[in-house]
Amino acid sequence: MSDPVMMFREAMQDVFGQLELLPIPDGLIHRFHVPGDKPGARNGWYVLYLDGIASGAFGSWKASGSSSWSSRRPADHLEAQLVAQRVEQAKRQREAEQHQRQQGAAVEAIGLWRAAGLADPDHPYLIRKGCQPHILRQHGAELLVPLFMGRQLVNLQRIRPDGAKRFMPGGRVTGCYSPIGRLETAQPIYICEGWATGATIHEAKGAAVACAMNAGNLLAVGERLRRAYPESPLIVAGDDDRMTEGNPGRTAANRAAVTLGCGVVFPPWSGAEPMELSDFNDLRQWRETHQ
Repeated sequence: MSDPVMMFREAMQDVFGQLELLPIPDGLIHRFHVPGDKPGARNGWYVLYLDGIASGAFGSWKASGSSSWSSRRPADHLEAQLVAQRVEQAKRQREAEQHQRQQGAAVEAIGLWRAAGLADPDHPYLIRKGCQPHILRQHGAELLVPLFMGRQLVNLQRIRPDGAKRFMPGGRVTGCYSPIGRLETAQPIYICEGWATGATIHEAKGAAVACAMNAGNLLAVGERLRRAYPESPLIVAGDDDRMTEGNPGRTAANRAAVTLGCGVVFPPWSGAEPMELSDFNDLRQWRETHQ
């Protein structure tokens, strides 16, 4: 008979790739490193039970979503009910731990933000992007980009001089945004991906911008803004990832705009720009040196 622990591990590897772990079947949630994530990150989670019918669940906090597993098909209604209960229990454990991680990251972010000074306009990243610092702060050599959930600071994106970016470990991103300009009722609000793109739009249009940080967060941010500012016209300002298969920036921006029932804009390429340029900041910086 096959070892259910190894069977569960194989199911995890079918999703994540080769794993350097042996699952612990104690009914508790465990974290692990997902191949392809940054070194030291432990975004993966699993929970495994062996009593009765062997069953469990696993997933990634970073990628969201989860998978359930059992060693065989339930033999009767009671076994099926037991598996369902365990999946629900794993979901509650995962959500509780995720909330705890997010709360811890928020506390750390607030402390770092309070200890930081105003961003240096001559920071290498700002110079390279041609942007003003706006409300950014700086801690050592890192720029701090604040992410808010409503009016509550919950996370920071830290940008190094070389442009490398990272969030607070475990910090919340979905539904959070970094505002540039004053978000006001009945005034247009642009929604974009990166902070430099948002700064570029604000500096050109004078309008408020909510930076969602990534394409997958555009819709969640738009839905939150729709509830908070129902009278404000929303405009999704998408990236145009022309060199990436499926153009994820354009695809996500169009999907968000359709769902929100709002406008969508993309960089107005002339055809002369290199194809690797993808956002409004790329276009502005290229025009500064080529026109």
